[in-house]
Amino acid sequence: MLYIHSLKDAEEIFKALSTPMRLRIMELIHEQEMSMNDLAEALNLTNSAISLHVSKLEDAGLVTIRTAPGKRGMMKIVQPVYSRMVVDIAPQNKPGHCYQDDISIGQYSSCDPHPTCGLATTSSIIGELDAPRVFSYPERFRAGILWIGHGSITYNLPNRLNAGQILRELRISFEISSECPEINEDFPSDIYFEINDVPLGKWISPGDYGSRRGIHSPHWWPDLLNQYGLLKTLIINSEGTFIDGTHRISEKTIADLNIDYNSSIYFTLSVPKDTANCGGMTLFGEGFGDYSQNIRVKAYYSNS
Repeated sequence: MLYIHSLKDAEEIFKALSTPMRLRIMELIHEQEMSMNDLAEALNLTNSAISLHVSKLEDAGLVTIRTAPGKRGMMKIVQPVYSRMVVDIAPQNKPGHCYQDDISIGQYSSCDPHPTCGLATTSSIIGELDAPRVFSYPERFRAGILWIGHGSITYNLPNRLNAGQILRELRISFEISSECPEINEDFPSDIYFEINDVPLGKWISPGDYGSRRGIHSPHWWPDLLNQYGLLKTLIINSEGTFIDGTHRISEKTIADLNIDYNSSIYFTLSVPKDTANCGGMTLFGEGFGDYSQNIRVKAYYSNS
């Protein structure tokens, strides 16, 4: 999901979607995989006209283009980046100061993985599959994907607050899905979140996605392994804890975390073995999935 915090931030996207033809292109590529030639034929347009429309959508970050073998050489496949978009129309009262960091998938501070499990860099699987011990291998710092059947992963998030600065909101975004042996797009999983041992609630992942290859899946990545997830944003502020700013998952507020400039910040994602939907968890980072994004942390603060 694409979460846009203001009308101004959405301006380029609105421009890209301002013509009926581009809206129709977005509808078509969500219905099925289509090449540039397929779109031209379906919409009765020339290849140059389709290229112009797709270029506008690509510049706005709404589509990506990948090449694939076709009947007459290579063809360009147009793929959507997002399946949903939320735009905040009302002005936000968020503090204007922000620290941002990206944490790589393998940079966890502790873990408790249980099969099915594993992790990989963009060039190879680390160690072997379904062996929790490989999560301690030093290669894990280069991992771009990890998955567990149940258990937990904890990251030590940077605290860049200075003395006198007050944390007002945390936003943590990540690409995530369930973890099923092979692939199952209807495989719910209860994924719980904690910061500094304070439970923040859970989000139910719908499934383990693999009906198509991930946009950024390495060429060697097996088709039967997790291909992509959903981009979710965990938000903790003075009003509670939310997923994507629209779905409240608990009443815990930023004040409940008691974070000041001296605090450590430990962020845990877990799937308990005894939860109702024990469907595992996959985290996608740079070089994998649909977004090629590591865990992104934004800390909004004000000066006292």
